[in-house]
Amino acid sequence: MKKNILTTAAVLLAAVGGTAAKQIGVVPRPLFMEVSDSEEFRLSEPLALRVAVSELLPAARIFAGQLERIVSFEPDVVCGKPKKGAVNIALDRKLAAEEYRVEVSGQRIDLTAGSPRGAFHAMQTLRQIVACCAGEGETAIPALRIEDKPFFAYRGMMLDVCRHFRTVEEVKRYIDILSLHKVNTFHWHLTDDQGWRLAIDRYPRLTEIGTVRAQTVVGHARTSKEYDGKPYGKGMFYTADDVREVLRYAADRYIDVIPEIEMPGHALAALAAYPGLGCRGEGYAVSPTWGVFDDVFCAGNDRVFEFMEGVLDEVIALFPSEYIHIGGDECPKTRWKECPVCQKRIAEEGLEDEHELQSYFMKRIERFVNSRGRRIIGWEEILEGGISPTATVMSWKSPQAGIEAAKRGNKVIMVPSKFSYFDYYQSQDTEREPFAIGGYVPVSKVYGYDPYDQLDAGERKAILGVQANLWTEYISSMPHVEYMVLPRMAAMAENGWSYDRKDYDDFVRRMQSLRRIYDLCGFNYAKHIFIQN
Repeated sequence: MKKNILTTAAVLLAAVGGTAAKQIGVVPRPLFMEVSDSEEFRLSEPLALRVAVSELLPAARIFAGQLERIVSFEPDVVCGKPKKGAVNIALDRKLAAEEYRVEVSGQRIDLTAGSPRGAFHAMQTLRQIVACCAGEGETAIPALRIEDKPFFAYRGMMLDVCRHFRTVEEVKRYIDILSLHKVNTFHWHLTDDQGWRLAIDRYPRLTEIGTVRAQTVVGHARTSKEYDGKPYGKGMFYTADDVREVLRYAADRYIDVIPEIEMPGHALAALAAYPGLGCRGEGYAVSPTWGVFDDVFCAGNDRVFEFMEGVLDEVIALFPSEYIHIGGDECPKTRWKECPVCQKRIAEEGLEDEHELQSYFMKRIERFVNSRGRRIIGWEEILEGGISPTATVMSWKSPQAGIEAAKRGNKVIMVPSKFSYFDYYQSQDTEREPFAIGGYVPVSKVYGYDPYDQLDAGERKAILGVQANLWTEYISSMPHVEYMVLPRMAAMAENGWSYDRKDYDDFVRRMQSLRRIYDLCGFNYAKHIFIQN
């Protein structure tokens, strides 16, 4: 089936003459695309975006602004019946939620989708097509038909704002990048050792103390002993109003936002604010360097669970997402082994060791989150000591943990670092690249990852989708953020949307359409694949 889809698409495109037809490219790759030599649609002023129902108006207004960047005039947005000479946008509830069709003739353009989310995806596809065809004067869009829907339901991107903070406007710009690529989930990493970035009314010291580190390591943390001597993080956190602004912006672009509150490790910022939550009870500071630290939340102390429940109550009240990410990664057991309170908990609960103590911690938090009508996601370390079958696992160290979790019946999101960590270098010529944590993940490697590798048909059902992560220890500005994610995000997005119809050489060709939009939006992107081809 996969072979037939790819072959058909290639033949249909190759058979069509004309410069515009040959340069048409859509990323992620559509399920079906046919370009014909029939009359073109002349996209010129005045132009109306006509929506069949009022619930499509917000997305159409966003789309009108996006088109203005390309064709230098803003279309009118109206609610009404379809007409000739217009871009008509409608819903067909027989289609799946993210499924859509694009039909272009000499008389009109019709976008039809199963939901407003699908309609927004259709608009992003047309945005790329217009960018392919735009030039001086009128823009001629070839007659074509596209039928499309995603392969994986979950297609995510993570942004770490703890190590280096991003303003509300910068987070919105990041969301714009996600929406262009039909990425439907924004994973917002909000707490870590180097900074707590979310205001919690019940615990004000988290943002009074936990946001600021005294200084920051200069160079690579593994080799450097030099620090800049400058406090970082004062006032760098999100209020409830800030979060609501981001959530509204994301919702208008049909992107779900999943907050992450790290536990039981990566807790130094919280322990600096509330020392009684650690096993030692004193001597904590927001970390000025990167890494993994022995001081974590005390798993034997009931006050820790009271604290976490108080934090999560406010998080759940603020974020409407089905999932709450509770971390669970890189939690050393050193302090727990030394702590009489933790050892008492192990004995009282009949636990075998500190790994089962972590399992106890995560299961207890999961029960609380479930009691509030939500579900948890955790990094793959939540597998240690056993987890409940209802937890969703984010596999990051290697694909193997995700494979194991899928075989056990847990839902899985694949995020293996050697394919999906965008803080790694994307060129082996590191001297010419912005500073990075290390490693090498070029676009081709991101594209080539197979989230179904080693899984049989039954086990594949456990894979919700794919995600890429941007950790920001060495990424201190928004242009650097953009450079690290673009164009690798496009490769990840195509893996998630078009898994069953991938073709890397064709992907590189089609990336020219996205490159035009990157330029129009002023995005800072790596140019390796464009230079090499």
